[in-house]
Amino acid sequence: MGLIKGIPVVLYLQTKTDQVDGFGDPIYTETPTTIDNVLVNPISAEAITSDLQLYGRRGEYELCIPKGDQNDWTNCRVDFFGYSWRVYTPPEQWIESMVPLSWNKKVRVERYDKSTSQTQQ
Repeated sequence: MGLIKGIPVVLYLQTKTDQVDGFGDPIYTETPTTIDNVLVNPISAEAITSDLQLYGRRGEYELCIPKGDQNDWTNCRVDFFGYSWRVYTPPEQWIESMVPLSWNKKVRVERYDKSTSQTQQ
């Protein structure tokens, strides 16, 4: 067994319903699923600045996703450390066989406030 080990996080997978909101946008339901062995890494100050310029978002953590995970993490909510977070970057992925460790995808998350369904700015 390796020396590096991630933590379990709860990923809320989104499924489109047949309903639309008042603006005509589709409504999604969220289904929680636990993903084991996710590395959680604080984002550097340089990356925070870059993300503010690129995405207009202030990220706090980068999640390294284990090899073999087939879930779509795009714009999903994730729970860990007792808080909810929202994925705001598209997943970056490397070829599994070319990566020596247990993780081959990563995304960045920002703090998410469930009570207002808004991200923290």
